[in-house]
Amino acid sequence: MATTTPEDRHGLRSYLTGFALALILTLIPFGLVATGVLSKTPILVVIAIAAIVQFLVHLRYFLHLDLTTTPRERVFAIAFTIILIFIMVGGSLWIMLDLYNRMMV
Repeated sequence: MATTTPEDRHGLRSYLTGFALALILTLIPFGLVATGVLSKTPILVVIAIAAIVQFLVHLRYFLHLDLTTTPRERVFAIAFTIILIFIMVGGSLWIMLDLYNRMMV
């Protein structure tokens, strides 16, 4: 595997690779939902996996963060960001489910 220089890593090739991967990882779940090839549960699993992989693609190709070479502060910042995202998503789901249960009564 060839080593990349900072100029190459932050260049147009990196952005185009990240864009292509993000586009593919977006089109896969949309295609599965639009065609209805799979049932609900496998589609949700594919969507979750594509979202996680797309998150990693954004970190690598757009934010240029590589967890193997980043300082400790960046790793802590990424971990804190992930915790905040889980709190926001979990809180939103909690509120929506509570509202759903109250509306159905």
